[in-house]
Amino acid sequence: MRRSTVKWTVAAAVSALVLSGCASKEERAGASAQAGGAGWSAGSDTIKIGLIAPMTGPYSVLGILQENSIRVEMDRINQAGGVGGAKLELVIRDSALDPGKAVQAANELVGDGQVRMVVGPSLSAFYNAAKAIYEQNRKINCQPGVGTGDFSVLKYGFRSQDPNDIGVKKMMHYLHGQGVKSIGLVYEADDTGKAIDGYITASAKEYGITYLGYQQTRPDDQSHRPYVDKLKDAGAILVSSNASGAKTMAAADEAGYKGVMAGTSGLQNVTFLDAAGDLAIGSVFSAGNVQFNIRDHSTWKPGYKAHVETIVSKYGVVEGPKSGAKMPKGTAIAADCVTAFAAAAENAKSIDPDKLAGAMTALDIPDSATPSGNAIKPADHEFYHVDDIHIYRWDKDAEGWFITDVTPKS
Repeated sequence: MRRSTVKWTVAAAVSALVLSGCASKEERAGASAQAGGAGWSAGSDTIKIGLIAPMTGPYSVLGILQENSIRVEMDRINQAGGVGGAKLELVIRDSALDPGKAVQAANELVGDGQVRMVVGPSLSAFYNAAKAIYEQNRKINCQPGVGTGDFSVLKYGFRSQDPNDIGVKKMMHYLHGQGVKSIGLVYEADDTGKAIDGYITASAKEYGITYLGYQQTRPDDQSHRPYVDKLKDAGAILVSSNASGAKTMAAADEAGYKGVMAGTSGLQNVTFLDAAGDLAIGSVFSAGNVQFNIRDHSTWKPGYKAHVETIVSKYGVVEGPKSGAKMPKGTAIAADCVTAFAAAAENAKSIDPDKLAGAMTALDIPDSATPSGNAIKPADHEFYHVDDIHIYRWDKDAEGWFITDVTPKS
């Protein structure tokens, strides 16, 4: 195998975005579940949805991308009549990547009776500090930036991020099909790295892959060569999704490593490609539907295509200054939170939190009818499941970077 192979840096810690033409019966069912408000009343002219995200500082791109996608989906729903006749309105609180501010914002938004759902705060540690506030105050919340933790134990919390455990599981399935017999992990010594270590330990055995261990990196490492040398016989090395992972790839190239360089959903983002450069050619990553860098747009799922084209038209793209790689200036998994809220309210004909929570768990929106292109089936409070996860491979030619879907067929 050839070795020469936005995730926003913060997203690494997470882990890390108007149907047209003829629709099938399934698609029409999904679309009608999202349409607005006929036959019942929400009891007010406005329903507020809160967003807690870093809107300033070095990681403000995360909050901006979430805001853009949420606004695009809100506009679509409002143009269709709103929710129970009420228009959706976005209320934003800047967490500034400060856990204290995130908790303060959660307390503020749960105290606002017009706020019927809160999106965020992103990052597992921040959400862990806020989730009890939501539960105690019966506030529906949706999390597109939290990769770890058990949402099935919550009543009002739902996750629209692909959990890290299923991403690792899908990657093990792929590697097994490629004949890979062993894998190692090079990752930061943080909660995400430790969680991924546990996920590999559990799933590698299922696929007959030997786990050669977890090499914990340090922020002050000048080189990752010592870590790679300890894993030189591994058939695959799973790396971090930020500049640390790029450093691992550089060390593997220096060592002449010939195995597979792999990662989770953060490898989709242009900041990773800016850091890794051509070393990312041939690398593979697990993620939910991310078709933006698949050049054949006819393969894009209808809801995803409509959402992303609107994002690009309205807000543009993020382009890596070094790599030239592009991604839409929005994250559709945040928009899925709004899609699910509207569909649940329409089905329950209510915005009561208990009725909403019950209706959310009963949703079954097909992947053709969602902004992300992933099916929304949150019976266990998880929007997405292992069948929604793909394996993508990065490649580059004279026209620039592109991805190929190499997901195993079964």
